[in-house]
Parts: sequence; C-alpha cells; structure tokens
Amino acid sequence: MPFILPPYRHPDFSIPELSGAPPARFVPASKDGVAPDDYHATSIYPEYFQTRKGQWVLPRESRMDCVAVLEDGGSLSVKEFRNIRAGDQVACGRHENGEDGIFVHTGAFDFMDSASEKFAFRSRITRETSFSIDYDELYDLLEYEREHGFILWVLGPAVVFDRDARSAFAGLVSRGYVHALLAGNALATHDVEASLFSTGLGQDIYSKRTVPLGHYNHLDAINTIRRIGSLKAAIDQGTVASGVMKAVIGKGVPFVLAGSIRDDGPLPEVTGDAYAAQDRMRALTRKATTVIAMATQLHAIATGNMAPSYHVGSDGTVRPVYFYTVDMSEFAVNKLANRGSLTARSILTNVQDFVVTVERGLRMRAG
Repeated sequence: MPFILPPYRHPDFSIPELSGAPPARFVPASKDGVAPDDYHATSIYPEYFQTRKGQWVLPRESRMDCVAVLEDGGSLSVKEFRNIRAGDQVACGRHENGEDGIFVHTGAFDFMDSASEKFAFRSRITRETSFSIDYDELYDLLEYEREHGFILWVLGPAVVFDRDARSAFAGLVSRGYVHALLAGNALATHDVEASLFSTGLGQDIYSKRTVPLGHYNHLDAINTIRRIGSLKAAIDQGTVASGVMKAVIGKGVPFVLAGSIRDDGPLPEVTGDAYAAQDRMRALTRKATTVIAMATQLHAIATGNMAPSYHVGSDGTVRPVYFYTVDMSEFAVNKLANRGSLTARSILTNVQDFVVTVERGLRMRAG
C-alpha cells in the first residue's frame, strides 16, 4: 500500500475564541541577544500569529525554545536568542489559544490512534516491544521521502563499528535514501579507520578481535587525513576507498560534523565552534521531512530541539516531520519520544542490526 501523508487540519479562525482575538503584540528588542519581557517561546507545533486583525501567519520555518520576529513585509522568522538583534519586533504573550493573538495548533494532523484500555500490558516501549510494523511503515515512508521529501540521518559512531552496517549505510546513500547527514568527529574518524585498517577503535569490524597496537589506528587515521588536507582529497586520491563518508562525499550529500570538547584530532571537516555547528545543523534540519537518529543521544536531542513537527513546502502545503530514534537504551529512545512530537517514533534495537535490516528490506522491495 503506497504511503499517504496525513492531511493537515487548518485552524478554524471563525470560532469566537479566534475571530475575537486581538492582534499579537510585537515589542522591539532593546539589546542584541535579549528578548523583551513576556516574550513568547515557540514550541514544536505549528503556531499562528495574528499580525493584524484577521490575518493569521504561520512561520514557514520554526524550532522550539526560540522567539518569533515580525519582519518587514509581514512574514515571521523564528530566531534563537543569540540571533536576536536590537530593534527586532518580537512576539510577546504566553497564552496559546488566541488570548494574545497567538494560537498553538496542537491538533494539526490526523493520525490513527490505537484503541486503548484503562489497563493494558506493555503500554511503554521496552526491550520486549515488537517492531515489525514499525519497520514496514518506515519502508513505506522512506520510499515516499526519497522522491518527495528530505531524509536527514543523525549518526553515532556505532554505525561504522560493524562491517555489514557500514556497508549497508553506504548502500542507502548510493540508492538515494540519504539527503543529509549530521554526526560528530567520531563517526567520520572511525569510518576512515575502518577503510584504512578494517578496525573500529582498534577492533576488527568483522571478527571483533583486537589487533596489535590497534589503539593507534584511529589516531593514525586522523593524522593521515590531516596530512592529506581533507576527507575529499583522501577519497579523490584513493586513500579512503570505502565507507559512509566516501559514499556521502561521492554523491554530494551535505553533511555536518559537529565538534566536541573530547574530540581527538579532529578531522579537517569538523566544525569546532559549537554555535557555528548548530547553525549548519539547523540549515539542514530546516529542510528535513524525516529525521532518523541512531545511537547518539546528544546529537539526537540537539536535532530534535531544532526540528518542528511540521514542514511548509514551496507550494505552501503543510505536512508532518517524522522523527525516528534508534538505540539500545530505553532512556535514549524515550527521551525524544517524550519531547511532545506528534511524529516521534522509537525503535529499541542495536543500530547496526537496524541499518542492515532497513537496507535489506528496501532492497528486497525494489526487487
């Protein structure tokens, strides 16, 4: 059965609570980086601001924990506090049902809910939860998104610690299921290590045997790339001959490697400034219609905070943003599911098995 997006339910602005609502208040910021008192903090949901009587405006790009700024011409931008500039007209008011000219639209999409009883077993995701239907629905979604959406993957290094998972993800890239990639220094470093030495942190990525002096391998990998000058140059000259980064760079898939205080090296392509990395991550997250975050709590939470529950297309249509988290830790997968997203889904499994299963399932569907 082909994937069909759930319809967007537009707010009814004729109801008394909204037709009688006042215009939203916009107060100029008095200082760079500082919002006015009583600023309105955005959520993950579609939010409408009545910029003048009878005109409700939905920001085209949003993210939680930011402010809405009225631009010249009547459009709205959503800015992080650090990007507020003195004079910006910031939306103020903390009521969400029209009282302040602001409507937070929590009922935007129609999703099929499972029937529930007052008492039921396994109502939360655990190691015993079955995920067969989740995989089938994910296959449908990815096949649709490959042609009609923007699939953003957020990877931890565990994906490249296994030979088959590393190969499978490169296969997903080559077949068009990866439109952008967010990761850290470790993912790329150990991917290069696997290409040069067939190890991950000194352990063979197939046999799991620790090799002699293997603890040098990831440092040697970084040093090799730094000597050559870049990952791309190393790939072009054949030094890095396989793996995720080779597939991503070879296909021209945009990526961000966000630096960390604990990084070794790092690789030349790593963005060391945390806020510059956040800006680059958000530029890709703005485009995302599906996000899949695997085995990386910090990057997953960061991306989740940047991703609203909706996306506005170039034709003005509004659709949901799907967000999958995959991890062996119940805490990790539930952290994102509990953020309030309408579309957050969690799969509790080894991410290496997940990648292999997804790539195989999509390949089998293609025949």
